[in-house]
Parts: sequence; C-alpha cells; structure tokens
Amino acid sequence: MKALVVGGGVAGPATALALHQVGIEATVLEAWPRSDGEAGSWFTLAPNGLHALDLLGARHLAAGIGFPSERNVMAGATGRVLGSMSLGVPLEDGTVAVTMKRSRLAAALLGEAERRGIEVCHASRVTEVASSSDGVTVNLEDGSTVAGDLLVGADGVRSMVRQAIDPHAAPARYVGLTNFGGITERTPLAATLPARQWHFVFGSRAFFGAHPTPDGDVVWFVNVPGPAITRAERAARTPEQWQDRLVELLADDAGPAADLVRTGRLELWADNTHDLPRVARWHRDRMVIVGDAAHAPSPSSGQGASLALEDAVVLATCLRDGGTVEEALTAYDTARRDRVERIVAAGARSSSSKIPGRTGRAVRDAMMRLVFRFVVTERSSAWITGHRVRWDPEAAPALPSGS
Repeated sequence: MKALVVGGGVAGPATALALHQVGIEATVLEAWPRSDGEAGSWFTLAPNGLHALDLLGARHLAAGIGFPSERNVMAGATGRVLGSMSLGVPLEDGTVAVTMKRSRLAAALLGEAERRGIEVCHASRVTEVASSSDGVTVNLEDGSTVAGDLLVGADGVRSMVRQAIDPHAAPARYVGLTNFGGITERTPLAATLPARQWHFVFGSRAFFGAHPTPDGDVVWFVNVPGPAITRAERAARTPEQWQDRLVELLADDAGPAADLVRTGRLELWADNTHDLPRVARWHRDRMVIVGDAAHAPSPSSGQGASLALEDAVVLATCLRDGGTVEEALTAYDTARRDRVERIVAAGARSSSSKIPGRTGRAVRDAMMRLVFRFVVTERSSAWITGHRVRWDPEAAPALPSGS
C-alpha cells in the first residue's frame, strides 16, 4: 500500500513514520520549501504526546531541541498565585513535558522521515484531491499528479482534504484570542522565574505566559482578547508596533511580563487563534484526516501536537490490524473521536477563561482560585495527559481515556 500524506507540520511526518513502521510506503507532500525550523512560537509537548513520539522511535528528537517543563503556575494581575499544577502524568522515567518550538519539531520529524527512507516532497502544494474505492490521486500546483492507495490529510485547521471528504464540514472557529509570541535572550529576568515552570498571568487586559530556558532566556506569549485581526490590520503595523501595543496591554499587571516583552524579540504576531467544532466525517473512500484537520483544539488545551501524534499511532495500527481500508478507517474514527472531542471542548472552556469579563478583578481571581482548587486539578486532568496509545493490541494503556 502507498499512502500520500498531505502536510509537513507535526502530524504529517509523524503519520508517515507510523505508517512506515507497519510496512506502508508513505510520501509526504509539503506545500512550503524546506524550513530552517525557526519560524513561529513555542509550545509544550505533554506526556501523552511524548509517549506517542516514543512509540515512533523519535522521542530523542524532542529532547534534542527542547527543555524540560514540569508545572504551570497561574497568577492574577496583582501577582497573587491562583493555582499550581503539574503539566501531566509523568512517563515511566519521570519525564513530564518538553517545551520547544513547534517548527523545530516539524523540521526534525521531516528529517527523521527522510533518514528512514520516506520520500518528502517540499514545495509540493496540493490543489485538488480525488478518491475512489480503488485509490487516490493528488494534483499539485506545478501541474503534476501523484497517485496512491490512501490519502491522509494532515493539512491543518483549514484542511483541503477535510473539504474533499465532506464539502459541508464545519469551518474553523475563531476563539476570541489573538496570539503573539517571542523570546527575551540572556535576561536577568530569567532568574526571577522558577525553572521548569510556565508562569501564567490572567492579566487585566491580556493573558501572558513565560518560561525560562536552561540558557538564561525566557520564551513568552501573549493572548489578546478581541475581534479577529484582518490581514490589512496585521500588515498595517510593524512587529515593533505590535510589540509596543503588547507592552501597553501588560503595563498594569504585576510581575515581569511588560519588561520581558519590551526587551524581547517578537517571533509571532497577530495570529488569530482557532479551534474546530465537531467534524462529522473523518474519512470517505480512501481519504482520512488526522491532527488539526480533524479536531483542532484551542492552543489553551496544550494538546494539539500531542493529539496529532496519538492519531499517527492509532491510524497506523488500525491499518495494520484491520481488514479492508474502510474497516480500518472506521476503527480509527471509533478509537479517537470521543477522546479528542472532549479535549476540544475543554480547550474552548480554557480559552474563554482568558477573556476578561465584566466582574471585578478581585471577584475573577477569587473564582479562578476555586476553579484551580476544585475543578481544574491534577486528578481531573489525568485522563488527558495520562492516556497512553498502544502499539501492541495486548498492551493496556496507563489510564483509560475519559477516566
């Protein structure tokens, strides 16, 4: 069997690696030229994602480009701590999570795919896809056509493959936050933040997150509530002007947020944040979607990449163990849907908590302290990060999904 995988982010090469491990030939079609892995912002890969990466024989990639993270500490605009919790159920060796640039992980996975003999085609933008009971064809922007037995859409929240499977599929949904990200290098402010922890601030006008690195840098992001930013609005300001705007939004909040942004370098700006409501159909004929193309959670969930890695393993094992392709794709849908839709819903609730409401700051902070004490706890979140996808059918997961 030959699989064509559309998309060279995290989900695409991870799926190609998983398919390769079960004896399925895979080709990755990536729209953009080869990247140096330095674009975009930082994220944290949770334990369940690291476990899936381990099953692909690629966990060493994350260790080589990232640094350990263990806890989230949440504070209000006054600086008072609202709550603290682990980043997840640790792996057997004690690893909790790893923070890195998403683009670096994608580039590393593409490189690993090539090293294992998987074909990776850069600058191969897909313009049209077609599927029948016998096979699939993909038309590229350069006029060429590629044929295969299976088409995997790992092409993100605006997936072309999803639309080919179901022209009436739900579109991406703006969650009310615009994302900005950057880094402040060699800063003494790094020493004011506990190591291996994300420091989050529910600010008076924006939500802020920062994490010190082992090298004395601080990576950070800012979520700004408001209407989606248009392309014209984005282009009308320079990165420096966006940075000045962020400093203004953070100026009234306690802590180093405003100073970190003022003295740092913006790497991602005016990026409207989306999630994906329930997608009714994940597959048709010999086409299937994985990762954000099927179930994009809000970044607030901290699970986008981890769920994509889980998808890769589950899809490959279903194709290995199933009968027909249709039966395998149905088994994949059945195995994944309930879990990912619950996480998408949880991520949407988390995003809404970042948007300041009409209640006073003291009332909101009091409510958030109760939430982190009784609702959003390590125990209540264990079903997410403690989940372990299985490579061998007889192996039981560490924690059942939804427990």
